[in-house]
Amino acid sequence: MYKIAVIGGRETVMGFKALGLVAFPVSDGEEALATFKKLTKVGSDYAVIYIEEGLSIALSAEIDKFKNSISPTIILIPGREGSLGLGQSALKSAVERAVGSDIL
Repeated sequence: MYKIAVIGGRETVMGFKALGLVAFPVSDGEEALATFKKLTKVGSDYAVIYIEEGLSIALSAEIDKFKNSISPTIILIPGREGSLGLGQSALKSAVERAVGSDIL
């Protein structure tokens, strides 16, 4: 059975744990990168990985490797400081690739 993970600061991820997601609280980009690599290695059973937007900058090269793959799906979420707009722009780009034009 596939799992859903969330990587981010402790304040961001612990609420998701109550919803049944596997929470990976990290303190910096380096720790987030190590966690992300562990979750995306071949044979991993994580189908969806939510990543706090603030950490996605440190993970951008790794995230790009999965841009056109079906699994795992990488979704950027705002942190407790608020949205940086990265998740929305990633969604817009994915929709443009899928539909062929900007409908958002």
